[in-house]
Amino acid sequence: MSAALHIESLTASHGGEPVLRDIWLSVEPGHIVALLGANGAGKTTLLRAVIGLVASTGRIRIGDRRIDQLSPDRRARSGLGYVPEGRRVFAGLTVRENIEVAIGGGGKLRGRRVDEMFALFPSLAEKLGDRAWRLSGGQQQMLAIARALANRPPVLLLDEPSLGLAPIITHEVFGRLRAIANDGVAVLLAEQNATRALAIADEAVVLARGGVAHRGPAAALAPEAVADLLVTG
Repeated sequence: MSAALHIESLTASHGGEPVLRDIWLSVEPGHIVALLGANGAGKTTLLRAVIGLVASTGRIRIGDRRIDQLSPDRRARSGLGYVPEGRRVFAGLTVRENIEVAIGGGGKLRGRRVDEMFALFPSLAEKLGDRAWRLSGGQQQMLAIARALANRPPVLLLDEPSLGLAPIITHEVFGRLRAIANDGVAVLLAEQNATRALAIADEAVVLARGGVAHRGPAAALAPEAVADLLVTG
């Protein structure tokens, strides 16, 4: 199976100082890759480099198309859905408006896509007319994911989706991520909660000291082993 997302020899920098060096990573359609590492290991930097918000060198492809020379908005239109850390929904817009703003095309298409997102996240359908600022943290996270998926991208990037959520809400959100992948989307999940991420992921990649310290099947990596890799990586 060809990768939906393929990263080759990526080096990413902040203010001219390399944060990540020579990263190679692929995510296949229908798979979740858990990107693990300590704070400052480069998880967020890697996602921001893929979407084009951080300066980087190397090659990034969606399917057979290179996107590393494109602007962030053109990368998004090429098939990248991105959910940044902290959710960042449009607080003054309603739930429906938050989703619709991400969808190109006419009213009928927008209506179908919104209905698809409400089917994926039924609790949002109950809040469709509410302003986003009135939602709980978990509902805002679901809304951010729904907005990123509204144009049916083949690749979804998520940065710390469990941050600030209660365990029961985290379980619900992560269950939806597994359903999204089962529908054929390639998911790259940067997550501090190794236990939760490994439970739903197909593959795990651990970042340490600016590079990949480990990669392999998620089922073969115990959460407690991640801490050891961060020390020895």
